[in-house]
Amino acid sequence: MSIDTPPITPQQYEVLHGGGAEAAEIAQQRLSRRRFLRRSMLAVWGLSTTASVAGALYMLYPNLAGQFGSAFTVGKKTDFPSASKPADYQLGAKGVFYYQSARTYLVHMATDTAFLLSATALKDQLTSESIVKDSDGSYWAALYQRCVHLGCTVPFRNDCSSFKCPCHGSHYNVDGEYLDGPAPRSLDRFALSFSGEDVVVDTGSLNNSVPHPDVTTRLIAPPSVLCSAGG
Repeated sequence: MSIDTPPITPQQYEVLHGGGAEAAEIAQQRLSRRRFLRRSMLAVWGLSTTASVAGALYMLYPNLAGQFGSAFTVGKKTDFPSASKPADYQLGAKGVFYYQSARTYLVHMATDTAFLLSATALKDQLTSESIVKDSDGSYWAALYQRCVHLGCTVPFRNDCSSFKCPCHGSHYNVDGEYLDGPAPRSLDRFALSFSGEDVVVDTGSLNNSVPHPDVTTRLIAPPSVLCSAGG
């Protein structure tokens, strides 16, 4: 017996074959039941399909809130004192700060930072390197901790006033710009923004196209101290 032909009692069978108003009423009831069953099946199929699609989308685009690949509020602006000269940068105290969950070095450059560029050239270079100018005139960057050579975590070295990879010696300035070593480009950096006084780093938005600087693009002079492989 199929869904489209609901069962009837012997009495209903006799009435249906005898005709008349009562037969018409029974036939209408059977038609209504048939429609109800069809609609129920369609509804179940629709719910199953929706659940399957939702599950697939979750697998492809999981909720990353609070995980690497999402946006992090790393703290208040006042939590990160700025530094003017490379020699003034001290990890966790002034100019450069590490936020482990976001795998980020937060760099805060003071308003009187001695940039090598000026005017439009400076503005364009800051934009290309994802360095954000705040309303107070200071500058911020969120550098990815990963060395662009082979992916080692690159530490900031207070004794070098710069970032120095312990694996193969790639060397980067306080603003993440390439200094020397086998790295093919400057450090990658995440999108950074402000929400009121909060500093927000979006680890889902990565700028991985900052090349080796030259005399026309370098922002900050290299530190004056030598940086050995150890440290």
